[in-house]
Amino acid sequence: MMLFILLFAIFYSFNIFFFGITNPGGNYNAFLAEHLNYIAALRQVLLDCSVMILKWLGYAAIDNNSELLVAGKGTLAIVYSCLGLGLISFFSAFVLAYPSPLHSKLVFLFSGIFVIEFLNVIRFVLLAIFWSKKANRIVDHHTIFNILLYIIIAFSLYIWIKRNDKLTGADVQN
Repeated sequence: MMLFILLFAIFYSFNIFFFGITNPGGNYNAFLAEHLNYIAALRQVLLDCSVMILKWLGYAAIDNNSELLVAGKGTLAIVYSCLGLGLISFFSAFVLAYPSPLHSKLVFLFSGIFVIEFLNVIRFVLLAIFWSKKANRIVDHHTIFNILLYIIIAFSLYIWIKRNDKLTGADVQN
């Protein structure tokens, strides 16, 4: 439990710290921002995938490195909190802290991160098509998405733990 908390704190804090030093102002580091900015790279991959799917669906869509623009629909700003780094920090910390074989951890970790970001792209596509900033809504799509993803993560972790415990138990008995 302590390892999970420690890893989560490290991952989550590092992402916030890195975001801070790769954005102009404050303690900006131009070298990191230009050459090692994994946050900007992740945002661009998510935007590129979203644009590609929207084009497959017949929409005229482009991005400008931080916004998704769909003709006739409007603009969707993709900010830091949209990238899913908090979810990934939680998921990664849990998987790495859980006592399981390394191969199992790595396969589940990378496939889980892929699924989280794939669902994020689907969210961007759906928001780009259906979301209207003009409508008075009490619904916060960001909170709903996070709750949904935490439920999916919890269910996935449960299945992964049960599977690993069964395999580990079988190895011990043999």
